Amino acid sequence: MKGSFRSLRGFNYRMWAGGAVISNVGTWMQRTAQDWIVLTQLTHKNATAVGVVMALQFGPQVLFLPWSGFAADHFDRRTLLFATQAAQGALALGLGLLTVTGLVQLWHVYVFAFLLGSVTAFDAPARQAFVSDLVVEADLSNAVGLNSTSFNAARMIGPAIAGVLIATVGSGWVFLINAASFAAVLCSLSLLRVGELHRKSKAARTPGSLVEGFRYVWKRPDLKAILLMAFLIGTFGLNFPIFLSTMSVSVFHKGAGQYGLLTSIMAVGSVTGAFLSATRAKPGVVHLLSGAALFGLGLALAAVMPSYALFAIPLVLIGVAAQTITTTAVSVVQLSTEPVMRGRVMAILLAIVLGGTPIGAPIVGWVADAFGPRWGLGVGAAGGFSAVLVGLFYLARYRHLRVRLDAWHLRFSFDDPVKGQ
Repeated sequence: MKGSFRSLRGFNYRMWAGGAVISNVGTWMQRTAQDWIVLTQLTHKNATAVGVVMALQFGPQVLFLPWSGFAADHFDRRTLLFATQAAQGALALGLGLLTVTGLVQLWHVYVFAFLLGSVTAFDAPARQAFVSDLVVEADLSNAVGLNSTSFNAARMIGPAIAGVLIATVGSGWVFLINAASFAAVLCSLSLLRVGELHRKSKAARTPGSLVEGFRYVWKRPDLKAILLMAFLIGTFGLNFPIFLSTMSVSVFHKGAGQYGLLTSIMAVGSVTGAFLSATRAKPGVVHLLSGAALFGLGLALAAVMPSYALFAIPLVLIGVAAQTITTTAVSVVQLSTEPVMRGRVMAILLAIVLGGTPIGAPIVGWVADAFGPRWGLGVGAAGGFSAVLVGLFYLARYRHLRVRLDAWHLRFSFDDPVKGQ
């Protein structure tokens, strides 16, 4: 296997990827079912409540940021992932039992969302950094891209399955199936060939090492630009549960199956974007810039579409753009960060992308409730276009961006990056 699939030559990466894709399908099934019961069963189409659930689920990314990055750099990542994956499975089981017995209430979902977010805060940076233990450095960008392809292939399948199951057997069984899916990733972790892992030397435990990641990022203009772009898009743009559920239910008056289908349609674009990212040998800020522009354009188009079928079309573009942004950001940060700092810097990136949700999701939910779901999409589009301005500012100040008119076409050029910029 060459090119786009070269990381799969290694046994450890193949084993990890196989277990992860099964678990990812279950995760997307649960996300779809969770948003659906909040919007239609536990409230009366209240987008703000969905925003609160998202805030509680992603807020711990910021709350536990210093410790989660510290754990990813100082502890054995395989052992840490055993614990976090098992805990996520147990939480899915608990919420599933409450739901199938008819006891679930809105505050239960809030509590489970916060607990799941707390576990994920430690799982996500360890899981992202663990990829570098599975492959050689030359294949790291490809492995990150394939991880995203797998995640978004599951995103294409999971919501569609969830929509059918919600309509036939109920949301509770979706949660229970997700709980069972974690057995796959736990088995893959246990079957890895430990002696073939590409483990790097662990960071030394020194006073102040918890905040060393922040100091490292502060000295890097390129990382600051990437993180600010990620913040704007993650905070105001990556609120798809709100966008899709409110447009589906409140604007187009569709059921669970059609809502799941919208998520799957957007995942088609996400898979495409992740696959394209896996083929790039050297991702950079330019890819982030183009992804942010496409993201803003896609959300703006979706906001004005008059019918369900037409609304689904720009979702593919949004999926491509969103995945280009997230995968490129992860790849650039991993490739440009010193190995001993990788876990902490990844934790900061993930906290910014996901941790901005406690700020953005309630705002977007309130806008959708007060002014209509289309205005909520407009807020997301503004986040994408703002990220474009940040990228242009970085290129102009640190890479000497030049713009010229050639045969009535705008041409852009800039200097190669200087190390540390």
